[in-house]
Amino acid sequence: MKKAGALASALRSSGATVAATPAPAGEAVEPVPSSGQPSRQATKAITVHFPEEVRRQLKAMAGEQGRYIDDMVAEAFNLLFAKYRKAEIAPRKVSK
Repeated sequence: MKKAGALASALRSSGATVAATPAPAGEAVEPVPSSGQPSRQATKAITVHFPEEVRRQLKAMAGEQGRYIDDMVAEAFNLLFAKYRKAEIAPRKVSK
C-alpha cells in the first residue's frame, strides 16, 4: 500500500478523516461536466499567429462595423471557402 503523504498526515492530525483505500477498480467514474461557455460546446479552437498589427487592424475593423471579431473571421473563412468552391460553413454571430 502507498505511504500517506504530508497532506494526509496533516489532515489526520487536525482531526479530519482521510480515505484509506482508493475507489474499487471496476467502478466507473462519472466525467466532470465542462464548465466552459455554452456557446463553445461542439466547437474547436483554431489558433493562428500573426504580427500584432494584424490583430489590431482586425479588432479596429470589427469595432468600426459594430461586429464581433469571431464574425469577421467567419466572414473571411466563408469568402476563402467560396473562392475554392467549398461550402460556406463558418457560422456567423449576431452583431453586438
